[in-house]
Amino acid sequence: MTAGGAAYARPKMAACRQITSMETGKNTEDHLKAHKMKKKILRKQVRAQHTLMRHEGIECISHATQSLVIANAGLGNGMSRHQLHRIVDNYGVVETLLMPPNKPYSFVQYESTEEAKKAFDALNGKEVTLEDFDQNIVLYCNFVGKVFWKNSVPTSLPPDLKVIEDIISPEEERKMLESIDWRGDENTQTAQKTLKHRRVKHFGYEFRYDNNDVDKDNPLPGGLPEICIPFLEKCLKQGYIKHKPDQLTVNQYEPGQGIPPHIDTHSAFEDEIISLSLGSEIVMDFKHPDGHTVAVMLPRRSLLVMTGESRYLWTHGITPRKYDVIQASELGQKVGTITADVRDLTLKRRETRTSFTFRKVRRSSCNCIYPSVCDSQKGQQRQAEPSFPHNEMEASELEQQYVHKVYEEIATHFSSTRHSPWPRVVEFLRSLPEGSIVADVGCGNGKYLGINRDLYMVGCDRSKNLVDICGEKDCQAFVCDALSVPIRSGSCDACISIAVIHHFSTAERRLAAIRELARLLKPGGTALIYVWAMEQEYKNQKSKYLKEKHGSKDKEEESSTGTSQRLLDDQKHDRSSQGSACSDRLLDDSEDKGCAAKPVADSRLPVHTNRTSFHSQDMLVPWHLKGGIKKKGAVVDEASLAGCKESQELSPVFHRYYHVFREGELEAACRSLDCVRILKNYYDQGNWCVVLEKL
Repeated sequence: MTAGGAAYARPKMAACRQITSMETGKNTEDHLKAHKMKKKILRKQVRAQHTLMRHEGIECISHATQSLVIANAGLGNGMSRHQLHRIVDNYGVVETLLMPPNKPYSFVQYESTEEAKKAFDALNGKEVTLEDFDQNIVLYCNFVGKVFWKNSVPTSLPPDLKVIEDIISPEEERKMLESIDWRGDENTQTAQKTLKHRRVKHFGYEFRYDNNDVDKDNPLPGGLPEICIPFLEKCLKQGYIKHKPDQLTVNQYEPGQGIPPHIDTHSAFEDEIISLSLGSEIVMDFKHPDGHTVAVMLPRRSLLVMTGESRYLWTHGITPRKYDVIQASELGQKVGTITADVRDLTLKRRETRTSFTFRKVRRSSCNCIYPSVCDSQKGQQRQAEPSFPHNEMEASELEQQYVHKVYEEIATHFSSTRHSPWPRVVEFLRSLPEGSIVADVGCGNGKYLGINRDLYMVGCDRSKNLVDICGEKDCQAFVCDALSVPIRSGSCDACISIAVIHHFSTAERRLAAIRELARLLKPGGTALIYVWAMEQEYKNQKSKYLKEKHGSKDKEEESSTGTSQRLLDDQKHDRSSQGSACSDRLLDDSEDKGCAAKPVADSRLPVHTNRTSFHSQDMLVPWHLKGGIKKKGAVVDEASLAGCKESQELSPVFHRYYHVFREGELEAACRSLDCVRILKNYYDQGNWCVVLEKL
């Protein structure tokens, strides 16, 4: 090669090396990106696994099966059944597609494992666009065993509620909608308002959202619109109403808007309330004070008639969202309840809906048969505050009134907040030998009965309604009093009593409950006991109960006399499964650390302010059935309920009896029994706990 040729070759070789270096750098960068994406997908998969275990108790498995769970492909994400079916159909024959209501995941079962594996490889980490929402989501897949889902039993409409389809013609609907002029902001004659979640006009009388009432002495000029008169005469003639309404509220809802759950103020309006749905169908949610909910489809041009129990006792509301979960087989929007059949649910996009709600203004106080939620009867039914019991009979009566009856009333709602097992209780159960016979005395809704499948567990509780919930979960449980458990002496390898004994109202009854646990155990058998602690701040650490005093607004709160609050999920030792006949009183169980608290003669039991430190060992703790006042400092007493208000929802408050234990008190009670010894005692998030061994 000549010198000139060598000189020419050098920059060429340098350029080649630079290109090679750039390509290598790009390959490295691409490799890093792919590695990061793979790690991200794995992290999301693990999070989806934890969500599934927490929500459904279903464990994902590492090897391929016929069944997949697909995270971010649920009704709760905005994925319709039609779209998901199209996606999963590409990879094989789909035998089953389950879409639980309001959940962020769905289950798909293929005809073969190979098809499921093919879908897994294609869909895990795949980005798709949700139809109707113009939003991209990423799917994450995991394999699961065969998914069993109970067939949903169709629910019936709330008592005294009717829905009449096609009450008016399309032409009548058009004219009624055109009669409402939404132009302009505020109008004195119709009291037009633009609220946060909807537009509203009032005719006849204005409903005041600031005091949940109407000014009965100041009717609006003009009365009801003329176009409504023939419709109301038709309703009277056909017997849907007995009184001609004199007040009309027109609400206009755009997709994504709604109205909070409420009961129309008893004192403001008569029994009958009717509401006409125009422009579009909607799903309205009804809820009983015990927590039972019913989703009701209101078709376009249908009439909702609420009287009696459905008007006075059940709340009704519209969840603000852009789509409704409905029956896929009834996309033609039939009237009726929405059954939670995971094999037949899909999404229906909402459209603009206008409701005409007619009422008759009440001229006298309400004397309905629901005093606990009636503002006219507020305070009239209030029971005298209970006193500390002074004998066995008084203790039993206190527990019957302020524990047993209360949990029968709130069982459904209570159970819905008790789903996360406490870790150290789970640890105890998983430490027991395979085949151990275990009694959960005061099992509540049975959340511990299925923790360790290698054990033979049976539960018992004083509440029949809670035991029924155990049965719905296929758990073995029966009704009994924790002071007299119908199980043969010395037949159990272990017992647990979680948040139960603090419901007994005397030291003698609390000791008897511990003695009954010991009676059930074989020699060498162990028992785990949890009771609520007086010390909610221990070793300079606040319990979760105190920490969540200022929790997020979306947490359901409870209201006690003088404050807003809630007895929270499973950290709330109110878990009061009460399996025993329960309740407590200011009476010392402890011989340690000078923590004797003497009973006060003829003193009343104080009502505790939730999320605050305890100032008495014996008290009433409130349970507000449907999630509490949002306003700070508002008061609800035992027999009160507010009416319809934008920012709040009030409902009955039940008071439960508790005796909170001081440090050393539980151990002292256990040591007084010569048939057991304490293996361990500890403090766990606001609870005093012991592990006993039968001698």
